[in-house]
Amino acid sequence: MLRVAVIGSGPSGCYTAQSLVQQDPDVLVDVLDRLPCPYGLVRYGVAPDHEKIKSLQNTLRTVLEHDRVRFLGGVGIGPGAVPAARLRELYHAVVHCVGAATDRRLGIPGEDLPGSWSATEFVSWYSAHPDSTADGFVAGARSAVVIGVGNVAVDVTRMLARGATELSATDIPQSALTALAASGVADVHMVGRRGPSQARFTTKELRELGSLPGVEVAVREDELARDPAYPDPASLPAPQRRNVEVLRGWAAAAPRPAPRTISLRFFLRPVELLADGGRVGAVRFERTTPDGSGGVRGTGEFEEIEAQLVLRSVGYRGLPVEGLPFDAESGTVPNVDGRVVRGCFVMRGEYVAGWIKRGPTGVIGTNRPDAKETVASLLEDAPALVERELPGDPLDALRADGVVPVEWAGWCAIERAEAELGASLGRGVVKLPDWQSLLHAAQGMPSEHPATHG
Repeated sequence: MLRVAVIGSGPSGCYTAQSLVQQDPDVLVDVLDRLPCPYGLVRYGVAPDHEKIKSLQNTLRTVLEHDRVRFLGGVGIGPGAVPAARLRELYHAVVHCVGAATDRRLGIPGEDLPGSWSATEFVSWYSAHPDSTADGFVAGARSAVVIGVGNVAVDVTRMLARGATELSATDIPQSALTALAASGVADVHMVGRRGPSQARFTTKELRELGSLPGVEVAVREDELARDPAYPDPASLPAPQRRNVEVLRGWAAAAPRPAPRTISLRFFLRPVELLADGGRVGAVRFERTTPDGSGGVRGTGEFEEIEAQLVLRSVGYRGLPVEGLPFDAESGTVPNVDGRVVRGCFVMRGEYVAGWIKRGPTGVIGTNRPDAKETVASLLEDAPALVERELPGDPLDALRADGVVPVEWAGWCAIERAEAELGASLGRGVVKLPDWQSLLHAAQGMPSEHPATHG
């Protein structure tokens, strides 16, 4: 009987577990997660108003409810938690599916001024991530700048501009809903250093900005025209061509008065965040122009955009995983087809999947073939791996070590508590936003933590 530990219960971890139980009728899989709740970025990264994408939780749920899969939440791996070496003793194989946990920085003056946040911090706040301690994002802000033109940048831009009426129907935590309802942000500027044909957002996400009630989308024709592909986008790949066509339509449309405006700006590179009264007050940008080889160069022309709130969304990086080698340049664990590589040696029994394997690329669905590749390597190694005798059921050993995991019944109790909280607020399901509330709910205890009521 092959026993496998999968670290991380997001799409990558669940697809790994699914592929294992589908291909090997004898494998037993424990899916361990530091958080008491499963689904990873589907729960804590997908915006609350993207209910269709969030419904992927139903697919992941069927994996975690499989009779040969166990969910063990609230189990950290590394310093102060379960040592990685201990897992290798308890399981024939360990697959790390831990994602890319930190944001890339801009590396410019003023980046750490109050009012300047990473997009991940903002997403964690409105997604009720229990590690989120930040607050006050929109307090006192009239104008916001979002730096970046990927899907996360579009998400946070949309969340800033969307009305509270639409958001109240989602699972956004009550405290975030209350803050966004009181927000005075009327202008949101989403800014990219390159042109529209190089933007990383998908057309579906982009079009959503144009359908927000009470919001006008503004695009400058002169900025679009700097892109060599703009006059005739026919030669672009279909996704980029569709993006340019949407932007062309907005640029040609007559402006309409609206309570809130989203301005999409291109060919502007941030060079400094400027202070006003001890916090961010504006962003200074340098105008860029195509360099002829796919990049951009500065022109020496500068522009300042007022902003009391700046959200930086310029990509993610993986962090070192305790007990594993790490390539700091790529932010990944060195591997061959998912097998961890230590120096010159391929380590059978240690595997990676997802962003920590390949870097922060692709969409949620990209994790499925990625996981299958890793599982193929693992099952190829399985005949040798199962020769090692294990000390027994890993869960018994973890409990003997003092670990108290949140099992599937505990997660179901959290779901019930979130439904009850929503009902008490006259809403649907509302997420519990902090560790205390989640763990109390998992244990069937009522929570009076003020953050649950906001």
